[in-house]
Amino acid sequence: MVRPYLPLNALRAFEASARHLSFTRAAIELAVTQAAVSHQVKLLEERLHVALFRRLPRGLALTDEGEALRPVLAEAFDRMADTLDRLEGGTVREVLNLGAVGTFAVGWLLPRLPAFRKRHPFVEVRLSTNNNRVDIAAEGLDYAIRFGRGAWQAVDALPLFEAPLSALCTPHLAAGLKRPQDLAERTLLRSYRSEEWPEWFRAAGIATAPPPGGGIVFDSSLAMVEAALQGAGVALAPPLMFARQIASGQLHQPFAIYAGTGRYWLTRLQTKGLTPAMRAFHNWLLEAASDPASTDAAEGPQDAGA
Repeated sequence: MVRPYLPLNALRAFEASARHLSFTRAAIELAVTQAAVSHQVKLLEERLHVALFRRLPRGLALTDEGEALRPVLAEAFDRMADTLDRLEGGTVREVLNLGAVGTFAVGWLLPRLPAFRKRHPFVEVRLSTNNNRVDIAAEGLDYAIRFGRGAWQAVDALPLFEAPLSALCTPHLAAGLKRPQDLAERTLLRSYRSEEWPEWFRAAGIATAPPPGGGIVFDSSLAMVEAALQGAGVALAPPLMFARQIASGQLHQPFAIYAGTGRYWLTRLQTKGLTPAMRAFHNWLLEAASDPASTDAAEGPQDAGA
């Protein structure tokens, strides 16, 4: 069956009228006359041999056929607009939907993203942060960067680097800490991972950890360290992720004792095919992660595209 030719102006006139349920408001949006919109919709109805609207004394109502067509056209126009945006300037822009645990995003990734943008200027990174609980499929993510031991179902997990934990606090509080045992007299801020402080004390050679205090259990190292900066107690967090605060003197690491409870991983759904943007980010991230303490992410030559 040969389908009738459907003019784009008629489709646009219908989609706008269906959204507003008004030829007048659709005409204002499209910068044409109300008569022109009504004519285009009538032309479309004639081509399809169906009524798309019921004309009412006070506006419009969609017929069943109009209800079926409206979401299809709305999605099509949205996809067209998105593609045209990506083609802006004569080059294709690739979108990368990236989720990352907040501590990693703020403490490590954001300072290095300009280097990625310089190397791959046609990749648009859309970053969302989380507290290490993420549903890649439901959130439509290409990649998710998580902390843990790499045991997630239905995902490919690529190890990036470890970020061992250490005690962090204000310089004033640190001045009274001469040995790890002194922490027994301080409020120990903790995350929902209850094993972290016991692991650190074992690394310090202390078999029994003092009980944490403060009454707050944090789901983010960012919030925990902010509480420590406000003098609420001693945080147990990865110094690598707070290098700027340590370098500025806001935060102090009183003991060179670390506990390793996991590492950061780059994860994606096993069913997800690699896009050019995903390949570009994957390669850059592995290179930058090979020396995680360096703030100088290798830039290399710019690509002509993603």
